Amino acid sequence: MQSIYELSTNIFEPMVRFWEDPKTERAISGSLVIIFLLSLGSIEIKRWGLLPPALAWYVPDHHFHAVSVAFTLVLIMEVIGLILILPCSFSKAMGKQFEILSLILLRNSFKELVNFTEPIHLAGDWTPILHIVVDGSSALIIFGLLGLYDRIQSPGAKLVRSGHARYAFIASKKVVALILLAIFAALGGMAIWEGIVHEHTFDFFDTFYTVLVFADILLVLLSQRYIPGYLAVFRNSGYALATLGIRLALASPAYFNAALGVGSAVYAVALTWTFNKLLERPESRDRHI
Repeated sequence: MQSIYELSTNIFEPMVRFWEDPKTERAISGSLVIIFLLSLGSIEIKRWGLLPPALAWYVPDHHFHAVSVAFTLVLIMEVIGLILILPCSFSKAMGKQFEILSLILLRNSFKELVNFTEPIHLAGDWTPILHIVVDGSSALIIFGLLGLYDRIQSPGAKLVRSGHARYAFIASKKVVALILLAIFAALGGMAIWEGIVHEHTFDFFDTFYTVLVFADILLVLLSQRYIPGYLAVFRNSGYALATLGIRLALASPAYFNAALGVGSAVYAVALTWTFNKLLERPESRDRHI
């Protein structure tokens, strides 16, 4: 009989290979282009009054809603990638979360375009423009901080004591990732249904990041079993705090969301740099974990 570790690995690994297959990537990219063009076409047909009333009820009136749809689909793909990368390492998963945050901020910038007339005409209200500038600038800052975050990673840090412990730890994270995939599918189904019936009781990305906060805390507790050193536990707990910062950014109003997002990215970079410096010390208590 297979153990939970073997079962999770046998389920998870084929999913990763399928997702990372170049054919899958090309198919997804092509589908995004087709959906974007279909969205634009449907909106234009509705504006001409050629859509049946039953279909017109589901189609928005503004062309820039198609941009929002495209970015939402890109974000969904990134979230799936985040879940699948979760068993690799805390640091890679953290970087992926900030990639998603930067894309969410860019999406927010494009969503402001629905407040303009078509063709775009600047009226007296400059609030949407300020939102675009702030969200776009904060996304760019996070993009730059991610480059710094990747450069200061320490690939040589070996924190798990034995091969068996490493296998068990990674397999445990695969179990968590599979649970997250199930929650992701359930939330996605709810969001699609609410979109169809024009009822929105929750924001998909806000809700999923709340789930990620609990998942990160669970991973911290799991890591304490396999990586009991203080430095590693502090770093992993700090990454969980950075995830909480992202969640607060998503729930905050304009301007505050940008400040919290950039602040969380700065915190993650500072935490990683400090951890690497402490790990380099010969007298570090966690050096030989």
